[in-house]
Amino acid sequence: MSSRQATVERNTKETQIKVSVNLDGKGDLHCETGLPFLDHMLDQVARHGLIDITVKAVGDLHIDAHHTVEDLGITLGMAFNKALDRKGIRRYGHAYVPLDEALSRVVIDFSGRPGLEYHIPFTRGAVGGFDVDLFHEFFQGFVNHALLTLHIDNLRGINSHHQIETVFKAFGRALRMAMEIDPRSSDVIPSTKGAL
Repeated sequence: MSSRQATVERNTKETQIKVSVNLDGKGDLHCETGLPFLDHMLDQVARHGLIDITVKAVGDLHIDAHHTVEDLGITLGMAFNKALDRKGIRRYGHAYVPLDEALSRVVIDFSGRPGLEYHIPFTRGAVGGFDVDLFHEFFQGFVNHALLTLHIDNLRGINSHHQIETVFKAFGRALRMAMEIDPRSSDVIPSTKGAL
């Protein structure tokens, strides 16, 4: 199997971000975003996806977190797209993850087409000082640049921390499943079109 690793740097007037990924890693995260709750969520993706992720992000946090979160989603998506050879992958992945009263489902298709269906009825507007509206911006940036279809549904939950943590854990698990090499078709693009 070829090395499924990539590093991407993206610099704008608002943010300077460098992301490295190893899609066949051990689940290690090295993250500096200035946003501790986002770092905690990215740790869930790395750990449950068995993806090594390194992030160095400097953004205009003196204004708010919007640009940093959105641009991190974009840069992470670019790194995934660069690292992933779609030949031989399972393509589809899904996971249900509970945490106490909360339950979320994430479904992924590495279709080559960006699409996001995002349904999280948060019970409050911030978790750990983090504006929960920004999670949508993160995932939108990710799907636009990783070129995948992503369905996120929080099926139930009362505690907003539990709601979003189940989403990120399920996201990691679904990524892991979708990116896994299928030994029965390791040299085939999983599409009747012959391209993704």
